[in-house]
Amino acid sequence: MSRMMSAASPLEQIQRRTGVSVSSRSKASGKDVKAHARARRTLSAKDRQELKRILREPMDFIDNAAFYDEDSENAIYRDAPEIQKPDTSWYHPVMDSLTATSKTPKQSTQVLLSAAQERVLFLQFNYARYRVRKIQIELNGHDPAAEQAEEILRWNRKAEQMREQIANTNLALVLAMAKRTRMSEVDFADLVSEGNMALLRAVDKFDCGRGFKFSTYACRAILKAFSRQGMKLSKYRQRFPADFDPKLERSDFHEKRRATHEEDCAEEVKSIVKANRANLSSIERTVLHHRFGIDVENHVPLTLEQVGQIIGVTKERVRQIQNKALEKIRVELEEKFLTRKTEEEQAEADGCIDDLIVADEAALVRA
Repeated sequence: MSRMMSAASPLEQIQRRTGVSVSSRSKASGKDVKAHARARRTLSAKDRQELKRILREPMDFIDNAAFYDEDSENAIYRDAPEIQKPDTSWYHPVMDSLTATSKTPKQSTQVLLSAAQERVLFLQFNYARYRVRKIQIELNGHDPAAEQAEEILRWNRKAEQMREQIANTNLALVLAMAKRTRMSEVDFADLVSEGNMALLRAVDKFDCGRGFKFSTYACRAILKAFSRQGMKLSKYRQRFPADFDPKLERSDFHEKRRATHEEDCAEEVKSIVKANRANLSSIERTVLHHRFGIDVENHVPLTLEQVGQIIGVTKERVRQIQNKALEKIRVELEEKFLTRKTEEEQAEADGCIDDLIVADEAALVRA
């Protein structure tokens, strides 16, 4: 393994260490290789990943005649006036509340750009993208040299910084338009999110050379995004007319009431058996006590065969005695207990209706 490493050329060693290939144009001299090696060591794994992403697709930019002037870079960056960066500390509370009644930032915290200042920012943004695209054309699908890789990353970072500054400067525009848009069926947070995405797309497509202000172009793009969001929600409503609402879930009132009713009936049956209100014979009471564990030790019900062994009959005879006794209990239960429960429930329902009538009459009197 040591022989293979020693036999590798300096260029191959650079490629192995960085994981990003270097163009063959770096082979001009030993000094160039060393320079490329020093440059490559500064590329982190994140930078290499970003470089691959940038080179995957052609960089899009809005062309301008100022890009081709002599010393255009100094004219666009160094000689340009400094533009104040916006303060976006106010934006997070607005998004946290997610309500259309949230207050917009004070006028003093906003940065209002003139048309000339907007032109400076957009020229700087698109020029950085133009330089990235220029290197992409020079590469023509080949791997970048070390200086080219550093140059691509530098200009791409510059473009992202300018894009972020332009977008942050116009955040209040999205919120103001979201509050004026009367779309009650769309959640305010979703509306703001769609507006922000439309704002970023407008930054990428705006041509400052036409003489318009960016807000004029961005407002139309944001309104279209709001309209698309409303249409998307409308189609969703057609497919799914009702949203999930816990209040509209099926109530378990009847199940609970039925369970309570069964418990009451079971207690009443025990009471009938204990008080012998159904005129049960002694043998019938003995069968029920042992079959259903009423007033016996451990309350463990016995089988028909076990009960038959206790009273000295067959299990079929025990079944007949049991059914006869249960029929007597059923008659007693229906005639006394269930009839009384029905009358109580009806009286309760009538009382509720009377209360509603009294409340309506009182409301009419107050009116």
